[in-house]
Amino acid sequence: MTSFSIHGVGVSSGIAIGHAHLVSNALLEVVHYQLPKHLVEDEIQRFSDAIATVKHDLEQINQDLRKNAPAELSAFIGTHLMMLADKSLSETPKAIIRKEQCNAEWAIKLQMDEIVEQFEQIEDDYLRERKQDVIQVVERVIKVLLGHSQQLSTEQLASAIHQERKQILVAHDISPADAIQFKQHEFAAFITDVGGVTSHTAILARSLNIPSIVALQKARDLINDGELIIVDGLQGMVIVNPDKSILTEYKLRQEQWELEQQKLQRIKTTKAVSLDGIAIELLANIEVPEDVAAVKASGATGIGLYRTEFLFMNRREMPDESEQYVAYKTVAEAMNGAPVVIRTLDLGADKQMNPDTVVECANPALGLRAIRYCLAEPQIFHTQLRALLRASHFGNIKILIPMLSTLAELRQTKLLLERAKASLRKENIPFNEHIALGGMIEIPAAAINAEAFAKELDFLSIGTNDLIQYTLAIDRTDDAVAHLYNPLHPSVLKLIAMTIKAGEKLGKSVSVCGEMAGETKLTKLLIGMGLRQLSMHPSHILSVKQQVLHSQLSELNKDVRKVLALTDIEKIEPLVAKFYQT
Repeated sequence: MTSFSIHGVGVSSGIAIGHAHLVSNALLEVVHYQLPKHLVEDEIQRFSDAIATVKHDLEQINQDLRKNAPAELSAFIGTHLMMLADKSLSETPKAIIRKEQCNAEWAIKLQMDEIVEQFEQIEDDYLRERKQDVIQVVERVIKVLLGHSQQLSTEQLASAIHQERKQILVAHDISPADAIQFKQHEFAAFITDVGGVTSHTAILARSLNIPSIVALQKARDLINDGELIIVDGLQGMVIVNPDKSILTEYKLRQEQWELEQQKLQRIKTTKAVSLDGIAIELLANIEVPEDVAAVKASGATGIGLYRTEFLFMNRREMPDESEQYVAYKTVAEAMNGAPVVIRTLDLGADKQMNPDTVVECANPALGLRAIRYCLAEPQIFHTQLRALLRASHFGNIKILIPMLSTLAELRQTKLLLERAKASLRKENIPFNEHIALGGMIEIPAAAINAEAFAKELDFLSIGTNDLIQYTLAIDRTDDAVAHLYNPLHPSVLKLIAMTIKAGEKLGKSVSVCGEMAGETKLTKLLIGMGLRQLSMHPSHILSVKQQVLHSQLSELNKDVRKVLALTDIEKIEPLVAKFYQT
């Protein structure tokens, strides 16, 4: 058998060696046929039954989710359940069946094609990628109609674990619900033809620590079921039918990788201090209260970013003050006095709460979102601020405001915070009168004016994901320009440096809570620039800590100054790489 390699986008590191398990693409199996008129109503009933079956399957999977499962899983299933309930998918195909006298599979595929075409017209790359949700929901329905749904019983799952532990999932795409099933099967890795760094597969793979590669284009067509393959998540490469020498080499690499992960556990309780005695605070990012368990297991010293929008998304009613209060209080108490930075609602435009009230926007990333949305909806904001303040009585809570661009927004926010405090005083409800207020620096305008923001805030937090996208006008989910998304762009580094300098000048702490914080290849650069707080996914804490322990900041500071003086990425990248060669 011929050996060959396929290259894609590595979204979760690690090495997996196993046999390919191809997931069928039901959409490719759909054929069109006419029905006699007297069978049309029976076909409509068959369609309704399939919709009901998929709904039941998704609800069952959601119910069976373990409490410590990643928050994204439940959120994704909620999205699919709402799409399934939408009339455009649950009712319109019935009208097509009646009008065309066609089979149910063909009717829902026609409707799917029309919906996907509408998504294709959306300019925003993140929203456009959500068409995959529609495709995945429709594919589940078609699988039921074709008679080969992949929903498995608990007993079937248990019996399959041993055989499938070394299998690698190969698919055109993977739905969140299927991914949960595959996780229970304990597959070694995921690889898919489509998807970007923010696709469901990528997010799930990272949260579950499973090696994963997306955007392989034709992997499912080129790989045969049962073929031996190697998945190198770090290099974004799949090797099919490796020869003995390559297989031996990768088995050694796999052993070394696993050994390194085990060794990292030894430094779990070690303080993150550089060789010359500079302490670095390593904090964790979370989405829901249940994530606190992972935070504690990682050895993080606190929570640097609690994304509260997960409380609001995939539901039709706003969480009331009591529900929010309980969630925030639970986290604060669980962290036993360690800092808990809670970001106010980052909802709007591309992250709607109720899909029935989606606001169309030509450029969602530039629209009514985050603090802009909260200031436009003061009652929603007031409810959240009251809940946050009430919870602050039970722990070390700090409030973080996202997407600030003007001082006017900040001052209006502070006014609303004072009103929330006044309402609690009036009711004799205790809270931390001196709760710290911070701002996210994720818009170039805010970075350039960071000193002015620092004067009016208690701390700053740099959101590198948006800062890079807004600075370079590049969405990293867009395959056509993904190669241009580079955190080492001199303009990005200068904006980060300006923010750090503003914090130092005014004695305000500055942290990074974006993807850059968890990237070990950038750890020495960031701490060399003067950052003393990094917040990341809990799974990255130990590998970043290892870099801190091997860093000599007095030497790094000199090298970083050279990096910041450069204006060419091609010169910056090799210089940063040298930080790790000593």
